[in-house]
Amino acid sequence: MKKTILLTAFLGLLKLTSFAQVVRTYSNDFLNIGVGARGLAMSNAQVASTSDVYSNYYNPAGLVGITNTFQLAFMHSEYFAGIGQYDYLAAAVPLVPNKRVIGFSIYRFGVDNIPNTLFLVNPDGSINYNNITSFSTADYAFMFHYAQALPVEGLSIGGSVKVIYRQIGSFAKAFGFGIDAGAQYEYKKWHFGLMARDITGTFDAWTMSFTDAQKQVLLQTNNALPSNSLEITTPHVILGAAYEAVMGKKKNFTILPEINISLSTDGKENVLIPAKPVSIDMNAGLELKYLPGKDIGLYLRAGAGNIQRATNEQGKKVVIVSPNIGAGIHIKIISIDYALTNLSTLSDAGSRSGGGLYSNVISVRLDITKKQK
Repeated sequence: MKKTILLTAFLGLLKLTSFAQVVRTYSNDFLNIGVGARGLAMSNAQVASTSDVYSNYYNPAGLVGITNTFQLAFMHSEYFAGIGQYDYLAAAVPLVPNKRVIGFSIYRFGVDNIPNTLFLVNPDGSINYNNITSFSTADYAFMFHYAQALPVEGLSIGGSVKVIYRQIGSFAKAFGFGIDAGAQYEYKKWHFGLMARDITGTFDAWTMSFTDAQKQVLLQTNNALPSNSLEITTPHVILGAAYEAVMGKKKNFTILPEINISLSTDGKENVLIPAKPVSIDMNAGLELKYLPGKDIGLYLRAGAGNIQRATNEQGKKVVIVSPNIGAGIHIKIISIDYALTNLSTLSDAGSRSGGGLYSNVISVRLDITKKQK
């Protein structure tokens, strides 16, 4: 059943990519998922408070929060009952602690072992299962990051340069390039953040590589021949605010709520405030931190986002909100985080909480302290 669904989706993709003259403004959605179990548990409300290697994704300006350590992070998650595999690897190195930091990150979202049934039916109409092969489709992103603390106390800026590579077996591939920029400002217990993704527009140029035999099969099965095309990811701005409240006699308990407001420019979307030319969305997260001893931290997290309007089976208008929860532990140089995330779909409109497809996410961060000279 899964393989049949994948094949149908693949043929649908072939039809979509056939319109070479149309410039599509929906692209690189795999970069909207988020990274790190901490951020995913808080529904990606991280723009203002992020301050470690995961800032590579959420806001590169947050990298200045890394002290005299080399940080390494990796994450693995599975979506759609294990069909989609999402992996993330990142590193950050402070050139000058809390002032200048560089980073690098790699993303991959892929579906492997998809059946290729283009030649399942022989020219005489007979079926030959030996002609079934398999292929993979995967999206990759390679990013380089830089963060700098400014002379104004509490203010930092950062930027990312990203190279995109997308591949559908031997049939098609695309290359893209884009730039992100961010800023953070800390004032007492307040944290403010600004993240501008794809500020120049990220362009993905698709090149098709079908053989003559494959083209013939597509035409015989009433499929349009795919041709070279261009996709554009339009700018997306995120504003964030967080408040860090330290409590307890030993100052070892912290409550950190954060709210992010997203402004998208790729057309009217089904979000909190759908409009043209800018749609407005919101997501919020909460983190509870407890420090029971030296170099030990315990965390509980929750968040809500992905707000959508839909109509349920009774014809009633409802609002879908995706909840997320998670937990984490930090011991000396290692941090292990877990998140249970919700992927709501319009088919879940019967429930106000979404009730969508849940995914388990585990991420790890290592803090390797540099030796003092």
